Amino acid sequence: MNSNPAGNGLLDYLVLAALDRRLIAVVFAIMLLAAGVWAYGTINVDAVPDVSNVQVTVTTRARGLAPVEVEQYVTYPVELSLQSLPRLVLQRSISKYALSQVTAVFEDGTDIYWARQQV
Repeated sequence: MNSNPAGNGLLDYLVLAALDRRLIAVVFAIMLLAAGVWAYGTINVDAVPDVSNVQVTVTTRARGLAPVEVEQYVTYPVELSLQSLPRLVLQRSISKYALSQVTAVFEDGTDIYWARQQV
């Protein structure tokens, strides 16, 4: 090998060294690939965080009621009762024919089982 690492640069030196010693370069690449496959297989699920928010949905059936009546008699009272919950960030609701759905979104880090119990 007649290359000077200081004169041509480190990357040039590494490329020339890999070309001169092909077997070592191939073995190193296979070892690196095997290490990557092993690391991917053993990675914890916690390494990819859950970014979904904590939410509880209250779905109520109100047979025979129009959407305006569902909102007036079902959705609005449920929204009022949920407003006083601790750690509540926001509420979303939808009223359809014979169906009311109110979603309560809580602060990040809130235990989902605690939030369900509060609702």
